[in-house]
Amino acid sequence: MTSQSAATLRSRYVEQAASDLEENRRRQQELTEKITMLQQEEALLVDILTLAERYQGLSDTSSLPGQTQGEDALGHGQVPGNTPIPSGRTARRPASPTVRRTSPTQSDAKGKSRRPLLGDVLLSLLGGHSEPRLAKELRDELLVKHPDRNPTPQVVRNTIESLVAKGRVQRHKQQRSVMYTAAKSAEPDTSPATQEAG
Repeated sequence: MTSQSAATLRSRYVEQAASDLEENRRRQQELTEKITMLQQEEALLVDILTLAERYQGLSDTSSLPGQTQGEDALGHGQVPGNTPIPSGRTARRPASPTVRRTSPTQSDAKGKSRRPLLGDVLLSLLGGHSEPRLAKELRDELLVKHPDRNPTPQVVRNTIESLVAKGRVQRHKQQRSVMYTAAKSAEPDTSPATQEAG
């Protein structure tokens, strides 16, 4: 090996080492920022747990202002006992035996019961028109008049078809299109088949 090729090789190693060092420092900076963010999230979660523990006695005897019956101090029906941490580990906090836990499906059902059923909403939209309507038109009208709902087109069609099966909506075929009108004697139904919240 000549001295020139050794110098070239050495210069390549120096450049590579400098590049690796710069990349390492950049990644260290990113990780430091992530650690800071995670520490802030942890502090927030600890504050939330502290508040939940402080007000757990109130949830047994009376509700806090703005709470509905059955909600805990956090206002969403569930006290976090196992808080997920982004690293994959779980922080376990001992829960007091008096803290009542509800599953997410129970609290979701409470939230959905406050809104009218999708079938009833679609039926009222159909009732506002004398001419037959496409399912797509009904969904578009639903999105405008009820922006908190966003059912898929398939959910809207399925819900309307379930109303057809109950005799509350009439189906009309015009060429290749299927259109719907409200049946003359249609009244709000509370059966679970129309309970799609979208």
